[in-house]
Amino acid sequence: MIPCEPKARVGIIGSGNFARALAKRLTNAGYHVIIGTRRPRSLSEVDSCLCNVTVTSLQDCVKQVPIVFLAIHFENYKDCLSSHEDLFTGKVVVDISNRLKVPKHRSNAEYLSCLLPNANVVKGFNVISAYAMENEFAGGSHEVFIAGDDLAAREKVCVLARDMGFVASDWGLLQSARRIESYPLKIFPGWKSPILFAVAIFNVWLLYIVFIYFVKTTAYRWDQIFVKVLNKPLCMTAITVFACTYLPSSFACAFQLYYGTKHIQFPAWLNRWLLARKQLGLIAFILVCVHVIMSLLILSPTYLSSWFQSTTIIIPGNRTGDMKIPIKTWMVWKGEAACLLGILAFVCMCIIAVSTFPSVTRTLNWREWRFVQSQLGHVTLFLSICHVVVMGAPGWAKGGPVKTIQSITFLSLIIPFITLLCKIIFSFPCVDRRVQKIRRGWEASYSKCRSKCSQKHATFGKVYSNPLDKDNSSEEDMMMSHREEDLACECQDTSIV
Repeated sequence: MIPCEPKARVGIIGSGNFARALAKRLTNAGYHVIIGTRRPRSLSEVDSCLCNVTVTSLQDCVKQVPIVFLAIHFENYKDCLSSHEDLFTGKVVVDISNRLKVPKHRSNAEYLSCLLPNANVVKGFNVISAYAMENEFAGGSHEVFIAGDDLAAREKVCVLARDMGFVASDWGLLQSARRIESYPLKIFPGWKSPILFAVAIFNVWLLYIVFIYFVKTTAYRWDQIFVKVLNKPLCMTAITVFACTYLPSSFACAFQLYYGTKHIQFPAWLNRWLLARKQLGLIAFILVCVHVIMSLLILSPTYLSSWFQSTTIIIPGNRTGDMKIPIKTWMVWKGEAACLLGILAFVCMCIIAVSTFPSVTRTLNWREWRFVQSQLGHVTLFLSICHVVVMGAPGWAKGGPVKTIQSITFLSLIIPFITLLCKIIFSFPCVDRRVQKIRRGWEASYSKCRSKCSQKHATFGKVYSNPLDKDNSSEEDMMMSHREEDLACECQDTSIV
């Protein structure tokens, strides 16, 4: 009979909800858990699920285990641990605490490291709730962020996290605990500005449409504002936000071409814009989905009369005149083309949105991901522009220049057209080659300086085909030849500020 190997021991200081959930999870993972608390007997009597867990005092718990989870409040660190500093020498102490405010100067883990200087403090498991810890099928992320100054201690905690069914993410040194503790305190940190931008654009379009169709002229009834009218600013906002998703890349190319290097940082506004592209794209996708649903609801000759062929049924009269009943039959070219282009643009946008899912992103290499996000994205923008052009072109032809400029279809195409035009310009081979050279490290200022240096060397340098000519050379030529070191290219020491 093969003897069973002893289970690895893990200690937990604390007896709250998170401590008990952590103990159950570690026990299910095959670890022998020892809980250290001030009242060991009362805890064993209250929670019957801790039957496989050893409950003892804080001192006994720390003495028996190499890894200790500290599951107490941050405010109690000093009172609870200051008198037991020697017990933690050489131990791996995992800090799972959180804060009520974002730490600016020092994290909880860094403070704990000052209280226990001889221990290997590791930050981790603070982004997992007690419910997610206890319930394996709970929603939310199962990624555990781990940070610590000791590499071996971090690796031990990573192994624990993986054994418990979580995904361990090593964030490096203990200073990263500031970012880890800030993570649970933020609510959609990258979404605030994109959402406010989309709301502002929507309000601008909505006010303009109300002015055009209700104030300037009465084109619709007020009871149609909920679907028929609201669908217009919705689609206009969608194509504007979608165009703004790809516009900052053109600004970035322009900056790199202007400075001739990639080592000069972008302005703060452009950097924030580049970082918000994913959020802007997803907001545009959500708006397009709502636009598609609303368009399906009003897809009838009553709402979209210009999309359908008009005909008239005549009922001959005996004593009275003929009765004429106008009806709409099949779609005309405008309706067919608008539907086709809209469907193609929506399908392409769905592919782009799906590619942002982490599970899909991990299956794509860099070239595939770039093709979907960039090339396919601009194709989608082109199809969207064509969709709007088909919708508005018949009205442009009838209304004249003034009404064309004032039309919502024309105004909503200004930013998308500029975005697509910039992409076409930067895709020209002469421009694209220079941009790619800059992004590979080539610098225009360095090349110009090297060119000037080569001209100087060509002017002052002297090449002798016959060794005897060197002896016959004048004193002035000899002095110039000795100045060769002084004429070395100064660009080699040039640094980008």
